[in-house]
Amino acid sequence: MSKTLDLAQDLIARRSVTPDDLGCQELLISRLEPLGFKIERMRFGDVDNFFARRGTASPLLVFAGHTDVVPTGPVDQWHTPPFEPTIKDGMLYGRGAADMKTSLAAFITSIEEFVAEHPDHQGSIGLLITSDEEGIATHGTVKVVEALKARGELIDYCIVGEPTSSKVVGDMIKNGRRGSLSGKLVVKGVQGHIAYPHLVKNPIHLVAPAIKELADTVWDSGNEYFPPTSWQISNMNGGTGATNVVPGEVTILFNFRFSTASTAEGLRERVHAILDKHALEYDLQWELSGKPFLTPKGTLVEAISAAIETAFGVTPELSTSGGTSDGRFIADIASQVVEFGPLNATIHKLNECVGVADIEPLKDAYRLTMETLLT
Repeated sequence: MSKTLDLAQDLIARRSVTPDDLGCQELLISRLEPLGFKIERMRFGDVDNFFARRGTASPLLVFAGHTDVVPTGPVDQWHTPPFEPTIKDGMLYGRGAADMKTSLAAFITSIEEFVAEHPDHQGSIGLLITSDEEGIATHGTVKVVEALKARGELIDYCIVGEPTSSKVVGDMIKNGRRGSLSGKLVVKGVQGHIAYPHLVKNPIHLVAPAIKELADTVWDSGNEYFPPTSWQISNMNGGTGATNVVPGEVTILFNFRFSTASTAEGLRERVHAILDKHALEYDLQWELSGKPFLTPKGTLVEAISAAIETAFGVTPELSTSGGTSDGRFIADIASQVVEFGPLNATIHKLNECVGVADIEPLKDAYRLTMETLLT
């Protein structure tokens, strides 16, 4: 049995449902300290995090990830107990197997192999690990990044171990993610009896032309790496429940998934301009949950792409699809950020699993990337 598989199983066996860590981080730390890593445990609120670094020189290559997992769902619908790692038909089953305890194990064993072969390697190796990625993500990576930024500690290269692969391991690297900007729009009217239209102002009718204009607006055309920015309504609520009452207000929840071709500030300004154009009386609250980030083709992308080709025999595609990740926080202090990890087909699902045969090549891909960047 490989050291990476052993460690992955040990991590999966810990019920680290977000934001609980349940000793996962101490297990990782116990493997890093003998290698000469300086460990900083950073607890914010009820969330455990740590930052580890070996070396003081540049470039700094950081592996980033999370020990927390999502809840299991109905345990009786799992083929095997979710926190009893089980190998069956060439697959390793367990909650967190793909997202992302196998990646964490591969980080550690790849570093162990690399340091054994290159004890005096160039630059520095770091790890940024949180237990608050699957939850509200307010006391995890974002707080660690703030602490590093405050003391001027910047990252040259960062690899986030998210499960990015689509059909076979190695076929996709995420070299960026879209930003997420949400709005809660309350449009006001005058409530009244539906039979007396001259005495009411129906906010749904009033906002309808503005909704059409917002939906028809071309916010940007995207770019080489991103699709065009998308504006979508997720919820719309108005009315008292009665069929003979015109509502006094309507609440609309919407979201932008936006590329680096737009800014949050620019999108907000354009939305307000459209609403004002239609002379609406409204309140609008904004929430920016993540800025877009992008790492174009360059040193890190080329290094990990070559490593994947060697380890898996696959040429990876660059993609910015999907939701968001902690890479959105790390990009604030990192010059280049990519995500790469196992297949994402079973993440957050019942019977989450990874292929046992993919575990050692994953470790090799991380190690070969270090070989390129730090020797």
